[in-house]
Amino acid sequence: CFFTLKALNAQQAGAAAILIADDYNEPLITLNTPEETPATGYVQDIAIPSAVITKSLGDRIKEALSNWDHVDINLHWREPLLRPDELVEYEFWTNGDYECGPTCDSQLEFINNFKGAAQILEQKGYTRFTPHYMTWYCPASFILAEQCKTQCINHGRYCAPDLKHYPNRGYDGKDIVIQNLRQACLFKVANESGKPWLWWDYVTDFAIRCKWIDKYTKECADKVIRSLGIDVTKIDDCIGDTEADAQNPILEAEQKAQIGEGNRGDVTMLPTLMINNQQYRGKLEKGAVLKAICAGFQDATEQAICLSEVLTDIETNRCSENNGGCWEDNISNITACRDTIRGRVCECPVVNGVKYYGDGYTHCESKHVYLTRKKPSLQTRDGGYTYCESKYISLVKKKLSLQRCNPSEIVVWAIILGLGVAGAAGYAYYKYKILVRSLLRYLLPHRLKVLECEVIFIC
Repeated sequence: CFFTLKALNAQQAGAAAILIADDYNEPLITLNTPEETPATGYVQDIAIPSAVITKSLGDRIKEALSNWDHVDINLHWREPLLRPDELVEYEFWTNGDYECGPTCDSQLEFINNFKGAAQILEQKGYTRFTPHYMTWYCPASFILAEQCKTQCINHGRYCAPDLKHYPNRGYDGKDIVIQNLRQACLFKVANESGKPWLWWDYVTDFAIRCKWIDKYTKECADKVIRSLGIDVTKIDDCIGDTEADAQNPILEAEQKAQIGEGNRGDVTMLPTLMINNQQYRGKLEKGAVLKAICAGFQDATEQAICLSEVLTDIETNRCSENNGGCWEDNISNITACRDTIRGRVCECPVVNGVKYYGDGYTHCESKHVYLTRKKPSLQTRDGGYTYCESKYISLVKKKLSLQRCNPSEIVVWAIILGLGVAGAAGYAYYKYKILVRSLLRYLLPHRLKVLECEVIFIC
């Protein structure tokens, strides 16, 4: 059963704490946080502490208890991180999968929230960050199997499990391995150029622009890389031929780093955070991780960023360089780049109450049409203006035609209208005269006879 259920059972049995002894002789492993456990309905009911102990310590405790010896165990939570120098080194084991459920969601959420702080710490020289990626290999006897072909590269040497919720749909484990390799190569190239913090921008931007099933492609990744000002050819050279029956030096180094040495245990789960070569065992949350990193400095060498609350007021100033890789309109001086504590974000802006829509990276447009005397929005690029497209142009087409009339046009239309009215009146008068003449021709002889009779009668 899950560790959380073990803790609940121990609590219901009357235990004040639970120590879970490993069943293998190995360095300590990390317990999953309650959020990563599928059955979390009872987590809020657990009120006792829990911890994992090594197999050797567990054997000693069980032997003493079986001999009815008195056993004293003290639990304390002093900070276990090493403090080797003034620079804190930490590494984050992650992957480029976005369809593995809550685990993938939680690590992506952490990267989004921690990006701004991580970039500040790196740019100011407080920390040294390294991303890592876990891979598996396919046994030689199964290299030709369909499962290995869809989940591995380089003839089964480097694999990633396919954990998506929709079988036979979307990207496979092979695509995830290539994306992991691309992220590792991007970090290598960015680090060599003195800007290792660009890794955080690439991962977050890729998740926004390319994580969907139909966009999880090299073409989409290359667009993100170019927007950050990184040479795509260097990334491709680092990735190499993923179909070749040969080792990849980047992934070979990742597999070697996965194996523990000394007090450091093997990395067996994702995500895993290492600080000063020790596994971080707290919650994967921005505030908690920052405290753990600050605890990794030597005594009396804590940086100012750890001794104050100014971190939330610091901006990354990423928009000043290449506009942060975001969309911009130089003519209107409008940009989608915005500095936040979470780092640079590309969001279409709101300008003078007008909301712009788009992805924030390649285009932003307003859905409103504004008619002015100069009509800059209707000009072409050759005319010196940026073309603005409106999705509601059909609704105001009649208004557009009326607004375009100038005074001279109004006078012309007035003359034409006056001539039309005069013509109609003349035509009516002409018809009236014809009618009157016809009546007179008919009535005049009769009228004379009447007059004659009257005259005779008078006589």
